[in-house]
Amino acid sequence: MKNTILAVIVFLTGISLSTVAAFYSIIGLTTIFAGAFWPIIIMGTVLEISKLVSVSWLHHNWKETPKSVKCYMIVAILILMLITSMGIFGFLSKAHIEQQLKLNTGVSTEIEKVDNLIRIKEDAIKDFDKQISVIDNSINGMIEKGRNKDSLAASDKQKKTREELVKKKNKEIEDLNELKTKKIAFGSEYKKLEAEIGPLKYVAEFFYGESSNKTVDNAVTYMILLIIFVFDPLAIFLLIAFNQNIQKDEYYMEYYEYKPRKRKKFITNKRLKQSK
Repeated sequence: MKNTILAVIVFLTGISLSTVAAFYSIIGLTTIFAGAFWPIIIMGTVLEISKLVSVSWLHHNWKETPKSVKCYMIVAILILMLITSMGIFGFLSKAHIEQQLKLNTGVSTEIEKVDNLIRIKEDAIKDFDKQISVIDNSINGMIEKGRNKDSLAASDKQKKTREELVKKKNKEIEDLNELKTKKIAFGSEYKKLEAEIGPLKYVAEFFYGESSNKTVDNAVTYMILLIIFVFDPLAIFLLIAFNQNIQKDEYYMEYYEYKPRKRKKFITNKRLKQSK
């Protein structure tokens, strides 16, 4: 009973690993061959199923299978495992590249644009302040000279100009505040993205002593390779282990079914001799 439960657990674990590996691999292959999305999905699914069936069949029929067929099927299974690993590598690499692009060219680019607009708005506000200061000085000079008609008319005109400049300045201040709010939002998003790749930076610093983009990319590559080496191969070996359990169970069932029949026959013969 315990062996049966263990065999079922091994089978479910192996199938789960194989299914997840197939999913990641097929998605990765569709990114490599983006022009043939559905054909790649169909081909990848059929190849993954064929790989599992080939492993099970070869394990069950190992002794009866000719060497040439064995060699071909082993090579075919290894190539299919390599294809699966390449697909997983493409999937995980794409995810990392998209994250890096979003960090380096997405949010950071938006922050840079906002910074440039903020500088433009600040310069515009400074220009308005200078113009308003010049008008204020001009109005004060007119007032000091006297209140004749020409001075009053010029002063009224300057005041209207000043009011328009103040309105424009206030509009620039509102725009500046909105830009600063956007910058804070983009800054928060940038920090979140940095936090997501933070563990990778620590890994890069552990192995290389620094966390530059190049060392982070190298660390990601090595991590993906480690995942690949234990993903699909482990699924295959678990499937082989399940087949071994099945063969043992079949052997024990044949043994115990044969033994009682033999014993029954022996008892029957003995009783026949006693009766004689």
